[in-house]
Amino acid sequence: MTRVLLLLALLAAPMAHGEAPSRVRRLALLVGVNDGGPGRARLRYAASDAQSFARVLGELGGVTPADRVMLLETGRAGLLEGFTRLKALAESARASGAHRVEVLLYYSGHSDDEGLLLQGERMDYGELRRALGTLPADVRIAVLDSCASGAFARRKGGSPRPAFLVDSGVQVKGQAILTSSSEDEASQESDRLGGSFFTHHLVSGLRGAADVTRDGRVTLNEAYQFAFNETLARTERTQGGAQHPAYDIEMAGTGDLVMTDLRATSAGLVLTEALEGRLYVRDESGALVVELMKTAGRPAELGLAPGRYRVRRELGGGMSEASLVLTEGKSTPLAAAHFSSVLSEATVSRGGPAGAEAEVSAVGPARRRVPFNASLVPGVSFNALVAGEAPVENAFALGVVNDGTALHGAALGLGANVYGEEVRGLSAAVGMNMAGGKTRGVQASVGLNISGGALNGMQAAVGANWAGGSVEVGQLAAGVNVAMGSVSGVQGSAGVNVAAGDFRGAQATAGVNVTRGAFRGLQLASGINMTQKGFHGAQVAAGVNWAGGALSGVQVSSGFNRAQGLSGLQLGLLNVGGDVTGAQVGLVNIGGVVKGGQVGLLNVAKEVHGVPLGLLSFVKEGQRHVEFWSSDIQLTNVGVKLGSQYVYSTLVAGIGPDDRFQRFSLGLGVGVHLPLSSRFWVDVDTVASGVHSREEPFQGETLLAQARVMAGFQIFSHFAVFAGPTYNAYFAFSPEGPRSITTMKVSEHKLGSDGTVQHWPGLQLGLRI
Repeated sequence: MTRVLLLLALLAAPMAHGEAPSRVRRLALLVGVNDGGPGRARLRYAASDAQSFARVLGELGGVTPADRVMLLETGRAGLLEGFTRLKALAESARASGAHRVEVLLYYSGHSDDEGLLLQGERMDYGELRRALGTLPADVRIAVLDSCASGAFARRKGGSPRPAFLVDSGVQVKGQAILTSSSEDEASQESDRLGGSFFTHHLVSGLRGAADVTRDGRVTLNEAYQFAFNETLARTERTQGGAQHPAYDIEMAGTGDLVMTDLRATSAGLVLTEALEGRLYVRDESGALVVELMKTAGRPAELGLAPGRYRVRRELGGGMSEASLVLTEGKSTPLAAAHFSSVLSEATVSRGGPAGAEAEVSAVGPARRRVPFNASLVPGVSFNALVAGEAPVENAFALGVVNDGTALHGAALGLGANVYGEEVRGLSAAVGMNMAGGKTRGVQASVGLNISGGALNGMQAAVGANWAGGSVEVGQLAAGVNVAMGSVSGVQGSAGVNVAAGDFRGAQATAGVNVTRGAFRGLQLASGINMTQKGFHGAQVAAGVNWAGGALSGVQVSSGFNRAQGLSGLQLGLLNVGGDVTGAQVGLVNIGGVVKGGQVGLLNVAKEVHGVPLGLLSFVKEGQRHVEFWSSDIQLTNVGVKLGSQYVYSTLVAGIGPDDRFQRFSLGLGVGVHLPLSSRFWVDVDTVASGVHSREEPFQGETLLAQARVMAGFQIFSHFAVFAGPTYNAYFAFSPEGPRSITTMKVSEHKLGSDGTVQHWPGLQLGLRI
């Protein structure tokens, strides 16, 4: 999986050289995409890493909100549009008189050795280099945090050279590329860090951890060297393997490229000279903001936003922690801290196949491995006999209620299986299965299955399934399935399925399906399907389909379909689609701008660029006309035309006072409107009508089929006259229907034993309002 941080130059000229900062514009495009497409494990932190990077640029890097373009969960077209927007910003900066334009492009997501992978679409590295090269800037920097991202650095034959530039001048121009790994390595992200290793350490460095010269500024060289060393050190012990960041530079001129200025921060944390150990700084929400190894003998300062923080320290196998509040305009010293336990850290390769996950060992009390546990109730078991109250890990457990710290194997419980941390393998019980942490494997019960963390496997229950994190593979229950994170797989139930995050796969239920994130796949329900964000795939329900975002695919129901925007098909009794590219088919169709068709009894739209077919079609930017005319068939006729700018449906009625109102007609037609100029137009349509006797209405079986051409002239905005020829075919299938309906000469033929068909050319003349 790949994260590509394309960082375009944040490079302020040092103030000591007298260059006015107002003449330097720093621009940034930041992109975060978790979805790399089929076969790629979904990332957890691509979007949040992009946002973290944006914050440090705004607080310390001089990039204003107006000069940032943020794209989250976008595809190839969205990234190209982002380049277009960044280019426009750079051109505007040039036009406004900026002395230097420095651009930063950050992409966090998936890649391989050929290019970026964006929601199943590819942008190869050659195209990426060309897009980067078109930006009118003095300095461009691309940073890629991704699997095999080193392939981007070598594309133009870049060779290692002294890390960046350390001269004292400021006139530096050119391009630099940073990558989080070499061309044949995986890049990884961590649950403990809440982001990727490389981005986390790069941001820590930019906040001051990399300021080795202690001049209050972090250069590109300092930030890269800090991120390189920390990333390598922290990934050497993961199953994903050591990760070696790389670079390629094409620079000319002299001077350091200053990335962040710590003096610009409104609050600071001063790490005193005597403080030492590995420090973890978390904000009030618990997010890890900075991590660094502090050595004794020199002070350091971190640039942070005002607020409440918690600092943990690892030193000599001991842990300590401190809480503090940073206030506006003040530097707060930190001399000592007390640290609590550090949770295990799970890593996922960025760009690797689904399920490619490694873990770092937990720091805390060592578990006692008890291969076999027989248990009646907690406390009356082999675990209690052998290990007492120490943490216990079982390979196999059999009993009424099995409990322990972790399970790596199988547990069979008549009542319940309860484990405080992770479960790997099979946990089967009549009553309940509970894992306090992650579950990898199968939980099966008649009652309830609970996984306190992510589920990589299957939960099956007659009652309910609950996963406290993401789900890969699936949940099956007769009652309720709940996943508090994203789902990649299947949820199937007779009751309710709920996914709190994005969903890729299938939800099927006799009741209700709910996904709070984006959905890609199939939702199938007898009751209701609902997603709060975009939908790609098919929603099929007997009741209601609801997509809170844009829908690309199909909605089919016997009731109500609703989408914020539609690219595809809606088929139901009532369809509401927002802007529509495709078709709505139902009794009632409601859309905004419709590019395609609406087929129903009632169609409503703002604009239709296509075909609305219905008994009534109301288009705000379309046709709404009433027409009156006389013809060779009936002296008095009235019609209503409703439709889009070029396609309409018409309802017609006529009566013949010339035959003492003994005959009337009702019909429906469809046609096209052809504007020839601002005043002249032509309508061409076909109309089918029934012709009835007043004394015995609707008794005879008749059909009047007409092809009509109407040439019109618009006299006023709401008044026009028209005239034109018609060709008519009149079918009387039984003796009860009227036989003669025109004053024109007709050709008549027998139609079976009782019927006739007459056809003739006719004429009509009328007016439109």
